[in-house]
Amino acid sequence: MSLDVADAERPLPTFDELPRFNEFAGCAWEVWGAGDQLGTVNLLTKAVVQRAAKEEIRCVAPRPLLTAPSTLWRRTGKTVSLNWPIHFLEKPMFNRRSPHVESFFKVFDVRDEEIHINSQSGSQWDGLKHFPLVDYKVLYQGIPTRSLPIGPSVFPDPLNVDPELIKLGIHNWAQHGICGRGVLLDLVRYFTSDGAELPYDPWTSHSVRLPDLEAVALAQGVEFRRGDILLLRVGFIQKYYKSSTEAREQLSQVPAAHTCAGIEQSENMKRFLWDNHFAAIASDQPALERMPPEEGQSHMHQTLLGLWGMPIGEFFDLEALSEVCASTGRYTFFFTSWPLNILGGVASPPNAAVGSSTLTANDTQGLNSLCTRRTFDVLSWYEVQTIRP
Repeated sequence: MSLDVADAERPLPTFDELPRFNEFAGCAWEVWGAGDQLGTVNLLTKAVVQRAAKEEIRCVAPRPLLTAPSTLWRRTGKTVSLNWPIHFLEKPMFNRRSPHVESFFKVFDVRDEEIHINSQSGSQWDGLKHFPLVDYKVLYQGIPTRSLPIGPSVFPDPLNVDPELIKLGIHNWAQHGICGRGVLLDLVRYFTSDGAELPYDPWTSHSVRLPDLEAVALAQGVEFRRGDILLLRVGFIQKYYKSSTEAREQLSQVPAAHTCAGIEQSENMKRFLWDNHFAAIASDQPALERMPPEEGQSHMHQTLLGLWGMPIGEFFDLEALSEVCASTGRYTFFFTSWPLNILGGVASPPNAAVGSSTLTANDTQGLNSLCTRRTFDVLSWYEVQTIRP
């Protein structure tokens, strides 16, 4: 059960105030009560979603600009899909099954289609059943890993589904929705905007440090707020598009300890993610976090999924979004994702997209300098306070 509007801004503990689970700091099992199955998606309250929609979808010029000479303002709605085609990766990483899409004729030339995929072979949300606290064999809320069934899921009666069989399933997020204000931190553009080479290889072990994220946010003029959905463009998909077929195929042939860039597993990174109270986090990388972890560090999946119940998005296609954000100077937007409604599901393609309203003008030079994050804060205020449909 999610928080209602009245609870939208109730105080939440800081990372350092959360209890420990054995050697792990920051256990959030008690934050939303026993039996919770939403985790940080609880932060996406009606109030949070309404504010995001009002500010990110409907923007008009503030009064001083409405009467500017030689200026014609208009609203331009932008929508961008964040889903990589379901066919990719054609040869998945982590020893997963290749996607299989097949169409066929039935009677009267009626065409049907069947799709067989591993729900984590491409663009995906990792659900709460995916990655346990390994040494303790428990999932979010301390539920023993082996207490939940594996094997085929069969539910002949939709009105008689045993909740114990579907506990912690992806259907909880599918039925709630993962919708709110999204924020893109574009590390690739930040590091290469002056023509420099990306200072790391997205396909090899590299830790994205907290100061990197903070520097990008500062450069973009982004200020975080509770319930944001954080998107990180690190560079995996960009390199995939630029690489040869042979190089792409080798990704699936690497031994079990696949290597890729991703966020560091430090306590400071955990503190940053929790204390900003992000509702979800996603990137264009295969695992979000650095793989393998640095020596002495545990997988961040254990904290994000196992202790907090935070959705982890991987292989999100952020290339088009990067272009839109760069052209408008705006790195926040309305984010929407509706995972597949799989009862008891482990993961799902995200079915994610973003939308926002930008402002354009004719016959005005230097207008792009106005399209900053701070400008749009002002626009949103005028939208709410003075403008009526």
